[in-house]
Amino acid sequence: MAAMATAMATTPSMKAVVSAPIARSRPSLLPVSSYTSLRSLPPRQVSLFLGRPLRQPLHTKPFQPATSRSVQIVTATAATDAKPTVLVAEKLGEAGLALLRGFSNVDCSYNLSAEELCAKISLCDALIVRSGTKVTREVFEAAKGRLRVVGRAGVGIDNVDLQAATEHGCLVVNAPTANTIAAAEHAIALLAAMARNVAQADASLKAGKWQRNKYVGVSLVGKTIGVLGFGKVGSEVARRAKGLGMHVIAHDPYAPADRARAIGVELVSFDEVISTADFLSLHMPLTPATSKIFNEESFAKMKKGVRIINVARGGVIDEDALVRALDDGIIAQAALDVFTVEPPPKESKLVLHENVIVTPHLGASTVEAQEGVAIEIAEAVVGALKGELAATAVNAPMVPAEVLSELAPYVILAEKLGRLAVQLVAGGQGIKGLKVVYTSARGPDDLDTRLLRAMITKGVIEPISSAYVNIVNADFTAKQRGLRISEERISHDGSPEAPLESIQVQLSNVESKFASALSESGDIRVEGRVKDGIPHLTLVGSFSVDVSLEGNLIFCRNIDQPGMIGQVGSILAEKNVNVNFMSVGRTGPREQAIMAIGVDEEPDKECLKKIGEVTAVEEFVFLKL
Repeated sequence: MAAMATAMATTPSMKAVVSAPIARSRPSLLPVSSYTSLRSLPPRQVSLFLGRPLRQPLHTKPFQPATSRSVQIVTATAATDAKPTVLVAEKLGEAGLALLRGFSNVDCSYNLSAEELCAKISLCDALIVRSGTKVTREVFEAAKGRLRVVGRAGVGIDNVDLQAATEHGCLVVNAPTANTIAAAEHAIALLAAMARNVAQADASLKAGKWQRNKYVGVSLVGKTIGVLGFGKVGSEVARRAKGLGMHVIAHDPYAPADRARAIGVELVSFDEVISTADFLSLHMPLTPATSKIFNEESFAKMKKGVRIINVARGGVIDEDALVRALDDGIIAQAALDVFTVEPPPKESKLVLHENVIVTPHLGASTVEAQEGVAIEIAEAVVGALKGELAATAVNAPMVPAEVLSELAPYVILAEKLGRLAVQLVAGGQGIKGLKVVYTSARGPDDLDTRLLRAMITKGVIEPISSAYVNIVNADFTAKQRGLRISEERISHDGSPEAPLESIQVQLSNVESKFASALSESGDIRVEGRVKDGIPHLTLVGSFSVDVSLEGNLIFCRNIDQPGMIGQVGSILAEKNVNVNFMSVGRTGPREQAIMAIGVDEEPDKECLKKIGEVTAVEEFVFLKL
């Protein structure tokens, strides 16, 4: 939702404080994927492992709550030097199998039923699958604690129950890089085939027809291609499109501008890409924010006759709306490798449309890519069995309950502040700088912020990407996306009993959907603290508020005058939207104020429009937590 007013006037600044550097010599914590999967753990699950099985431990180092609050990892030596067993449940390239056989006993059992997989898994230390095998909670339960790592030979992990894996202390790794070139090449293949009607002309000729005039194509040179999603695959597509003489523009909220400039690509807003490009190549992940992002509304903004290529995820396109846009001539052609449902129905109007060419999800299907994926996943699995933690880990073993019992509410606070801050960002430049400020009464050596930093990074990145962020890969994931993270620690004179007084998140060099969230320096700024175990938002921009970080939020900046709470509350009540809390912060009587309103339901567009039409409301924004 766009901001409805320009930036607010400068307001009084915060009280000056003294900062101190953050210590970096703390013992390593094991990663977690989210606090949600940890807070209900039974006390017995405080043992951690990275390397060899704990089924027959000979030596251990029990957890000791020392005054320095360090974390001791349980270690063990196996009773014998027997090799671990790796079950390969779907076909894997020979190069990957060779790597596995050099370290472990390999059992290649393909096409297992769910029952057969559960029967075998208790004899295995690792499992490797592609997309065809479902690794469910029942599989982890049947493993009886022996399964230590699941390797997904590919990118997506929809077929692995991450929650169950985390609860059972099983690491999940994937192979996200090996198929990059193959996917980019397939996008270019579809681009050229679509532009020159290759598939249609081939089918026509094989049907005994000779229709040269019917299949006149369009040239690529000099045309503008818009790349939506400028990650690994998107940037490779851009390089190849430049080689074809095309002008390349792109949109990606995390793409580093310097990396784009290095290959001659201009980063612009989403609306500018879709309204100016002759071709659109889709490479964004499927997230709640991108689901059906290409719909009737976005198609209406496009240049008439645009052509679309999708080798990303089928769900980013509203397929029914695409058929209508094709019929109306808004979209001239589409080339699709992915679909909302795979395989698509035989009677699919989209698949059968004469201006659409399709392939059955072949983006990664080259001999070289398959071998590369095999090697990448084999190396990740072997490394995990050795006790190493790779950047491709998408979850991780448990953290001791003693540590989480103290940090748990701050972990939730950290992620929600990151999630809140990123929703306030507007424009197409992307996020470049993230600063985290911790206020604490504890000494620098008694506060390890890495888990909190990871959860803030998780909150900022996950809502608009397909990345799974944890303490292992948080810094790596941020660096990949050009997100520079800095931290500052502010001394507080209160009691050191609580680990933190507050956490503040600042996003620099970005535009804001809600101008009041900007600090005096022009950064988006939100701050929170834990009260009675519950995360609260206490600062937005320069306005003090006090709201529980639960459910959905509406921020309104308005003139401080009588009746404002009643007016907005009445509008919500008319639409049967329940208000669960409300807080008002202001610069002074009858001056500017911010209402922070918690609502149980998501208001519809008409309801939000009415709020914006209230005379004293200068700007507002709706946020999901």
